[in-house]
Amino acid sequence: MKAKIILLLALALFIATKTTAQTKTVTISGIIKDKTLKSTIPYVNIVLKSSKNQSFIAGTVSNEEGHFTLSNINSGNYILEISFLGYKTKNQSLYVGTLSEFLDLSNIKLEEDINTLNEVVVKASKTDEVSAKMDKKVFSVADNITQSGGSVLQSMQSLPGVTVQDGKVQLRGNDKVMVLIDGKQTALTGFGNQSGLDNIPASAIEKIEIINNPSAKFDANGNAGIINIIYKKNKQEGFNGKIGIASGYGSLWERKANLPTIRPQYQVTPKINPSLSLNYRKNKINAYLQADYLYTETLNKNEFVTRTYDDGTIINQQTKRNRNTHFTTIKTGLDWNYNEQNTFAFSGMFGSEKIIDNGDEPFFNQDYSERLRLWQFLEDELKTTAMVSASYQHKFKEAGHKLNAGINYTYHREDEKYFFDNIMPTFTGKDSFKLLSDEKVIDINVDYVQPLKYGRFETGLKFRNREIPTNMQFFPGINSPLDPNAGGWATYKEIIPALYGNYIFENNKIEAEAGLRVEYVKLQYDVNPNHPTYKSDGYDYTQPFPSLRFGYKINDKNKITAFYNRRVDRPNEVDIRIFPKYDDAEIIKVGNPALKPQFTSTFELGYKTNINKGYLFASLYHRFVNGTISRIATTAPDSNLIYNVFQNANRSSSTGIEVVYAKEINSWYSFNLNGNGYQNDIEAFTVTNLYPVPTTYFGKRQQIFSGNIKWNNTFQLNKSTSGQLSAVYLAPDIIPQGKINSRFSIDLGVKKTVQKGKGEIFLNATDILNTLVIKKEIQGDGFSYNSRDYYETQVVRFGYSYKF
Repeated sequence: MKAKIILLLALALFIATKTTAQTKTVTISGIIKDKTLKSTIPYVNIVLKSSKNQSFIAGTVSNEEGHFTLSNINSGNYILEISFLGYKTKNQSLYVGTLSEFLDLSNIKLEEDINTLNEVVVKASKTDEVSAKMDKKVFSVADNITQSGGSVLQSMQSLPGVTVQDGKVQLRGNDKVMVLIDGKQTALTGFGNQSGLDNIPASAIEKIEIINNPSAKFDANGNAGIINIIYKKNKQEGFNGKIGIASGYGSLWERKANLPTIRPQYQVTPKINPSLSLNYRKNKINAYLQADYLYTETLNKNEFVTRTYDDGTIINQQTKRNRNTHFTTIKTGLDWNYNEQNTFAFSGMFGSEKIIDNGDEPFFNQDYSERLRLWQFLEDELKTTAMVSASYQHKFKEAGHKLNAGINYTYHREDEKYFFDNIMPTFTGKDSFKLLSDEKVIDINVDYVQPLKYGRFETGLKFRNREIPTNMQFFPGINSPLDPNAGGWATYKEIIPALYGNYIFENNKIEAEAGLRVEYVKLQYDVNPNHPTYKSDGYDYTQPFPSLRFGYKINDKNKITAFYNRRVDRPNEVDIRIFPKYDDAEIIKVGNPALKPQFTSTFELGYKTNINKGYLFASLYHRFVNGTISRIATTAPDSNLIYNVFQNANRSSSTGIEVVYAKEINSWYSFNLNGNGYQNDIEAFTVTNLYPVPTTYFGKRQQIFSGNIKWNNTFQLNKSTSGQLSAVYLAPDIIPQGKINSRFSIDLGVKKTVQKGKGEIFLNATDILNTLVIKKEIQGDGFSYNSRDYYETQVVRFGYSYKF
């Protein structure tokens, strides 16, 4: 253990990565009043000066009601000078921080002095413009050259602290991530756990925010943190837009040959992604449209599994899945600035995801001399999402003092048909099932922000009503492996009212934020009374979710920050869905309606120092979870079938360090290095899988030291051409009942601006050495298995875009 700690600390000195820094400016406001009469004073001169050299920074005049505003002020130490004929000139020291976009000085009182006619001047001292809040990282999708033309999920693979496993994003080794689009939860990416990220074109996205320690303002769901995907939205005046086309090919050669007697696996798979962005801004109106289409053919899975049972039986199998995906997204909206105080916004989003999977699953004995079964399937799935939103913002007279209100309605339909031929040595059965699920969600929110002299106060409420009726119908053939009695209907109902309050304080040395969110959750899961195993179930709770952040500025270049928050992961509807899912003939997934939420507490201590043309950031974190949600695999008596069922295991925890180092070496080369190392621990537990018959599993304690290293290199080859080389190493890690082995990949990309900066072309390649293979080892009760997934990872893409 000591050796691991020494290795971890040594790693911390050398490893890091580059976050895209945002330059944040602040709006200062206040009211000028007569000290004696308490009345407001119009047309007063206000000047902001540097506290170091008394140089002029900004100036303005108060309006007829005595209000004034100074916009676009950088963080720093200033002198505010207020002067007016007949009053004494007032000089007031002022510190502008980084936590709030608005600073309200409230009432500034002038004392009458008929003998003083001083002039007003303002001067400023600028501090580091790189955002030092350390509560989130922001990445421009356009800067990720190696993943241009791919999906949002693919573009995240090289980001600091992010790993991708089984089609899901993990933050610091945990996949319980809440995904937002433009700050809102949608069915496109999931209201519970994440979904659909691999089918959102990166071309539609402007930037990605990673929030490891969300404040109480955010929903409490997602113990690993939040990923906020920001869609493109042009802000230029007049009519403008962008059009682009990207294409590419994957599975350039066969990584591992099929087992005998099955259909060929996809090779040289085509991709195409046209995109269109339009924007019109004039006077009080801003209208926008973002439309993207993504078509891909993919070798989505090519997994080879060897299962060994305690009675000596050994089965070799392959799961090969050729996938065609059509994904269309359209996002449009209108912003209407009715007047200076009132703004209305209306938006709509439509997404259509059509997936066709053609797959083969052959099963052989130990020496491959006999084929035991061939499972050939066609999965035809259509997911349709529509969302409409309306919001209103009222700005009070004081800058930054505002009230926001909004309503969002989301409709999501999942229409899945599954047909398969169960080919056995003595017969062939033709079986199928159909799932129809309609999700309807209404979110209502109200948020209020009051700027203060040393920070701000914010509070609000949110109400959610969510309902998901599902219907699963099984159509068995001869000697069918299906369980038709496990079908039928089920309805998921969820009501969540929540209140939050946040207080932010900031002065020259200290930043502090304290918040509390209180949520009430009532979940009801109604099940077909004829279901052979599960009955209606649900839960309700009222829980507090506090969040704290404290920052201390040692000096202009060095800062330390401490975080604490408590969060929850409520089971999603898919996690408790009662129907068995036969996407593998002999490893069957089943939900669990008795599943309960898992609660998480996280502590983090961070340090950041700015260095010449770069920075170093390091954080120590500890996260522990009660009621850890995991899939647990067991077997049924006298059967080789394995059932994977969601369960609440015992406590789990991770303790680690993340280090980020970014440096511009010279005008043509910069790099960022990121390392994340953590001790992962899953305590011993006992659970009982009820389906298809009660089976108890005793899980032993699992521990491992894991992590990842990411190295991104950017080359400015000339004024118009830049290149990027990225390398990623993922260390072995534990998963429920087993572990996943190490992975490694290298990506390469180049882009060039043309047509006087209006056009851009790119070329990139992912996993150029074809080394990224998912290797797992699972130890169950009465069986074990090893798997190797040679799915499509190597893709070459190229494209062109033009701004007008």
